[in-house]
Amino acid sequence: QVQLVESGGGLVQAGGSLRLSCAASGRTFSMYAMAWFRQAPGKEREFVAVVNWHGGSTYYADSVKGRFTISRDNAKNTVYLQMNSLKPEDTAVYYCAAAPRTGTPSSVADFGSWGQGTQVTVSS
Repeated sequence: QVQLVESGGGLVQAGGSLRLSCAASGRTFSMYAMAWFRQAPGKEREFVAVVNWHGGSTYYADSVKGRFTISRDNAKNTVYLQMNSLKPEDTAVYYCAAAPRTGTPSSVADFGSWGQGTQVTVSS
């Protein structure tokens, strides 16, 4: 497994932008598909975006498509989530997750390593 630490959350007005980062420990980072999930109060954790092991393939939830961009830098063991045109409904705790597999998995059950989460709050 890898250890994951998120950063970059905060409070932003609707229409604004934030960039989340997730730093991973371990020498096998490049072997993992990396994803972002989010969980709002009283709701289940939901998939946001995933990038495959080499960054060449991505997949997004319909709710963020066209507004969010996931990317990774394997030399820095870091995955990013650029969030633009933020909406109040994007408010949630955002979690970074890693899956030791190919492709672009999107189910919570596919991921065995999770960060502690970072809060994103979008005000209207």
